[in-house]
Amino acid sequence: MKERRKFERFTLPLPVRLETITLNNNKTLDLETRDISASGTFIDTLTSFPKGTGFIMDFTIPSDNIKEFKYVKVLRGLTGTMVRSTSKGMAIQFDRECYIMSLSGS
Repeated sequence: MKERRKFERFTLPLPVRLETITLNNNKTLDLETRDISASGTFIDTLTSFPKGTGFIMDFTIPSDNIKEFKYVKVLRGLTGTMVRSTSKGMAIQFDRECYIMSLSGS
């Protein structure tokens, strides 16, 4: 199967705080990413949400020495929409791209 992704994906467990963007009954969850790219992330969770649910995301970078994030200035307050879910988690597409350097350093 041909890879259709536009951006490189990094397998990187990052703590993330998700807050739903809804008119009522907002939820806040502390979870962890399975992977992340410039256009979105997959987050491990057993909690389900309807497709199209909006989120505000705050990612915690455990160290300033992680080279993949050398040029990332903000990983707080990102917004995105849940585009797919599985029994193990959900894929969230960011509303704007987040630039992440290649793991190879190129």
